[in-house]
Amino acid sequence: MESPNECRRCRRLVRYREANRARHPDWHNGPVQPEGPLDAPLLVVGLAPGLKGANRTGRPFVGDASGDLVQAALAKRSQPAVRITNAALCAPPQNAPTPAELAKCRPFLATELARPSVRAILAVGGVAHVQVLRALGLKVSDYVFAHGAGHALPDGRMLVDSYHCSRLNVSTGRITASMFEAALDSARAFSREVLHDGADPAAEEAACA
Repeated sequence: MESPNECRRCRRLVRYREANRARHPDWHNGPVQPEGPLDAPLLVVGLAPGLKGANRTGRPFVGDASGDLVQAALAKRSQPAVRITNAALCAPPQNAPTPAELAKCRPFLATELARPSVRAILAVGGVAHVQVLRALGLKVSDYVFAHGAGHALPDGRMLVDSYHCSRLNVSTGRITASMFEAALDSARAFSREVLHDGADPAAEEAACA
């Protein structure tokens, strides 16, 4: 399930999109679709497209300071394959989607989480952490967000948390490149461990059907 390029579920975001199209007609200015192999074992989930980043380029975590940090970390690591998405697919004013907007976008996140290949999820920020849990139908209070924390999920997968790599968080030292890379490596290690044990997610799903 993909968000249509002219998704109109959220009036506020549509108005913001149209205003940005008028100001910047050469930008993407639309829902930013997930990027990466469909069979990737690791799913990275961010908050929402940044106005001058993903909203401009049309690619999640590409084009701004947050994206530079994430892409630099990924560039150092070739395996396992990674797929990237956001809890909200459209850029919101002040980088802050409302609870209602997140709820309307949640089915698209649920589709990504439902892929049988996904064995580990890296939630970039507290909002992403909460939205992953809600998309999976889990009780949020059972999984406390903390940078670097790993949460074993009932289906055998792992949710790993990272502080959001926003310009503010980086400038204040709340998160550094090495801190993000450590959280990323935790998620990578779990996804690789599962695959190295010989698990075939597609085969497992077929066996359970």
